Amino acid sequence: MFGLGWPEVIIIGIVTVLIFGPKKIPELGGTIGKTLRGFKEEMSKPEDDDIDRDDDR
Repeated sequence: MFGLGWPEVIIIGIVTVLIFGPKKIPELGGTIGKTLRGFKEEMSKPEDDDIDRDDDR
């Protein structure tokens, strides 16, 4: 996973809990999940929108 080993992932997790607190972690995970889902949906859309923009020039 991104060239990180388990010790690095654990340290990042501990720092994240210290910064955001344990109560904010689920909310933060949900927000990241929604963002990634939206990004994937936009990337999988057909490129018809780009073709339409080129015709307008």
